[in-house]
Amino acid sequence: MLDNPIKKDVLRIVKTSPTKLTPRALEKIISERYQLEPKQIKLLIRDLVSDREITYSYKFGSTFLEQSFDKPVRVSKHVVLKPPACRYHSKPRDIVVQIKSGAAFGDGHHPTTRLAIQGIEYVCLNRKKLADDPSSSVLDIGTGSGILVVTAVCFGISKGFGIDIDPCARVEAYENVIANGLEDRIVISKQSFENLDQKFSMVTANLRFPTLSSMMNQLVETTAPHGFLILSGIKDSEMQSLLELYTEKNFRRLWSANELGWAGVVLQRCG
Repeated sequence: MLDNPIKKDVLRIVKTSPTKLTPRALEKIISERYQLEPKQIKLLIRDLVSDREITYSYKFGSTFLEQSFDKPVRVSKHVVLKPPACRYHSKPRDIVVQIKSGAAFGDGHHPTTRLAIQGIEYVCLNRKKLADDPSSSVLDIGTGSGILVVTAVCFGISKGFGIDIDPCARVEAYENVIANGLEDRIVISKQSFENLDQKFSMVTANLRFPTLSSMMNQLVETTAPHGFLILSGIKDSEMQSLLELYTEKNFRRLWSANELGWAGVVLQRCG
């Protein structure tokens, strides 16, 4: 448990680091900040791993320490991501999303996923008529784990449609749909975005800026009049350029946020 102020600070360091931290790098930070002995530092890290607050990951040929999502984690004011096998005593108005960790992108580790979830929360809490509308719908482009379309439907959007060209992602997304009991409200499909001919109340896309630029016309056409476009995967330095592109297409910014060099934005189509 995080009853130790040093443990709390170490977890904060891991969560807010703009770069991935190797065990040696984290040990050095702790040593410089608290003047602890090496054995004390290793014990502290071991306890945080044992408590599932942080976890080891292996990427790019190196080992890193990152925030663990092998337990319930709050990623916004109301949204808690939870592995299906874990227990969690929810608070009033919590939206608990069951997400199995897998190969597909979107388990909450990356800031862009959290920013997109926060954007969905903003829309659903501030536009209650949308969440209460039995005809409301959400499209998630490049759905990955399905986390965004599941979150939107958990907030009250009536129907969800997640598309992805990766068959592994589609399998994992559908497993997460089932884990949340939403198989009668969400469809996971390999249908190409270019061939969609319907409009959605909400469209989510956690994709890089060049892709969001190249598919802009289709994104505009797929968003219903007065509908909402939730974009993430944008670097801070790219936000102004993205806003200029979509403003020209008659969209206005309602909300935006930043985390660790990444940005997310909610746009509304004006008619």
